[in-house]
Amino acid sequence: MHAIRIFGAPGRYLQGAGALAQMGEHLARVGSSAVLVADRVVLSLFGERIVAACAQAGVHCTPVEFSGDITPEEIERLADVVQPTGVGFVIGCGGGKGIDAGKGVAHRLGLRVVTIPTAASNDAPTSKNYVLYDRSHRLLRVEHLPANPDVVVVDTEIIVTAPIAMFTAGIGDAVVKKFEVAQCVNANGPNMFGARACRAAVALADLCYDTLRERAVQALADVRARRVTEDVEGVVEATVLHSGLGFESGGLSISHAMTRGLSAVRGARDALHGHQVAYALLVQLTLENRSASFLEDIRQFLREVDLPVTLADLGLQRPGAQEIAAIADATMTAPHVRNFERSVSKHELVEAIEAVERQGTASG
Repeated sequence: MHAIRIFGAPGRYLQGAGALAQMGEHLARVGSSAVLVADRVVLSLFGERIVAACAQAGVHCTPVEFSGDITPEEIERLADVVQPTGVGFVIGCGGGKGIDAGKGVAHRLGLRVVTIPTAASNDAPTSKNYVLYDRSHRLLRVEHLPANPDVVVVDTEIIVTAPIAMFTAGIGDAVVKKFEVAQCVNANGPNMFGARACRAAVALADLCYDTLRERAVQALADVRARRVTEDVEGVVEATVLHSGLGFESGGLSISHAMTRGLSAVRGARDALHGHQVAYALLVQLTLENRSASFLEDIRQFLREVDLPVTLADLGLQRPGAQEIAAIADATMTAPHVRNFERSVSKHELVEAIEAVERQGTASG
């Protein structure tokens, strides 16, 4: 029997300047009452606008504030607040934490979910996945909603006001997907639905990479000037939509497996997710035995868009053998490490990290 192939996606994706004001009619199809889960800063900046856009379409929206990391305890606390309201769906709003908080509450209460990213820092808005951390900010586990978000609303007028580091993190999270999906497919590994990848997922991951190489440098300059341009729109679509659909339906590999390792050591654990996986891409490509010229081309691109190429860039100053071994140990526990063209040992991973460090320092 041939293995089943599954492709998943959100029910509706809206992107563009002013999308927030136009989202009401799409949210009304999801339900007549919602709870808006976001942190204090996001609620102060955008809460009234979201509530007003919902009200205009006849959707009653109640804001609920979350704080801290997305821990099981915080999800339980939020669920206890939301459950008595009897709402029909949850709106998760913010960066990665705000989106995951909304997903966690929706999952806990069996509700549908809408996502509104305020930064293009990752591809979480389109995905059914969300990440839980322990109280020490160490990755605990990845949870899965029964379905992708019903609606994703990406207002690029808001996206360009977020900190620049968030935009570069989105590029980092997305640029790795072409290579991770290819490895997962070649290894016959499972995607996020526990199935084989459809060719559409591979095509989206490739399109994501091509778009970033063509547009990311100019888009970053435009975001620094707070301009919404076609390059910005193209990169946001790549980092949120193409990357999200590509990884979820295509699968992940070494780059994302290394987030477990990088989150386990000082300095690097505080780096943004997209910065972690961008560095880890260099490690994966080294394990793929890519040519020195290929690696230097990727390294140069990462530098052009302010992404890390050494552990020091991630915040881990003067990494020694102990730290590199700890990164490798934790990485080897991640399931995605098996989605590779061959079995990778801890020793090989340590050697690849050391090689990336030498090359990054020498070319810096």
